[in-house]
Amino acid sequence: MNAIIKFGEDVEGYDIPVLNEREIRATAGILFLMMFISIMIVIFEDNYLMLKYAIVIFLTDFLIRVFVNPKYSPTLIIGRLIVKNQVPEYVGAQQKKFAWTIGVVLSATMFILIPVFNLDNPITTLLCYICLIFLFFETAFGICIGCKIYSWVYKSKAQYCPGEVCDVNSRQAIQRTSNFQKFIVLGFIAYIFLFGFLFNDYFLAV
Repeated sequence: MNAIIKFGEDVEGYDIPVLNEREIRATAGILFLMMFISIMIVIFEDNYLMLKYAIVIFLTDFLIRVFVNPKYSPTLIIGRLIVKNQVPEYVGAQQKKFAWTIGVVLSATMFILIPVFNLDNPITTLLCYICLIFLFFETAFGICIGCKIYSWVYKSKAQYCPGEVCDVNSRQAIQRTSNFQKFIVLGFIAYIFLFGFLFNDYFLAV
């Protein structure tokens, strides 16, 4: 039974249970796409059917991850198949469990409000967008917001973070951003606003 109910895997060279961050990011991308499409259908067609199924999938998957074993999460299995030829990037399991517990709370709340009570209010909208933000940051940037919250709550340093962000105190030369590069970004933003100011009416008319 202990072999089934377990969180994280034992890997040689790591003194705590770990998970493969590459699988997690792939899975976050899958869930993000599912939730994003579902929300777009709600916005443009006022049809909640796909969103309700998406919430059921989200909640069920996260319950398996947290209370059974991430190895048996259907979406993580799909993620593992997708990135099976990539070298694993290990991340500490403990902070991921905390982050996914947040996912359980969010998805359980959405399940009660949307599929069960058929509610559509600012709270349900906010919860859906929070889930999207969490998933987007994970898949696009490799940033686990729930793991950041874990460090704040427990006042302890997480171990084995993606990209070694827990351990790196100084950036390498290729990671540094010069003032000139920052100026380019600000100039680009100003350019877009100026372009919009000058040509917005023309774009609307076409």
